[in-house]
Amino acid sequence: MGDVPKEAGKSSFDLIDHAALFGALPVDGVRLALDLGCGAGRYTLELASRLGDGRVVGFDLWAEGIAELRRQASDRTLDRCTGEVADLSRLPEVTDGAADLALFGTVLHDLVPRNTADTALAEAARVLRPGGWLAVVEFHPRDTRPGPPRAMRLAPKQVDDLASPHGFSPAGITDLGAHCYLALYRRI
Repeated sequence: MGDVPKEAGKSSFDLIDHAALFGALPVDGVRLALDLGCGAGRYTLELASRLGDGRVVGFDLWAEGIAELRRQASDRTLDRCTGEVADLSRLPEVTDGAADLALFGTVLHDLVPRNTADTALAEAARVLRPGGWLAVVEFHPRDTRPGPPRAMRLAPKQVDDLASPHGFSPAGITDLGAHCYLALYRRI
């Protein structure tokens, strides 16, 4: 699995327009959602509170973050929410086509320089059912703070170029405020 990512503990959740994100995310009828690179689960927990009968599982290499996610889910009695320590390139806990929605919440830009974005997106394609949704939250590609340096930020076209070889078709971009945007894709 590797060492703790240097980004462990950082979250963009407080930087986004929650109404815009959850208004754009296709959560109706979702039985299983995955938060890939969930950290301590800020996106995971909020998604779980909006899924009704659906389940959400967060995955991250950061064991302490997963422990915090599990504690918060228990404290909030979110029975259908859990977290697992895992490398995003291999999610053996999830069977082929089992998920309806997979979210990368400001994670993809960290995977690109490690050359692991392709394997993580291939794994997302494996676990998503045909017609399922891939949701990618990323920082606007400009020189602003907070967020990663401009050189690491991904423009929507760059996200498209990463996702399309894995069977994802662009379905729209939503502005999430001054810092981030959401790119949605359908699994072909």
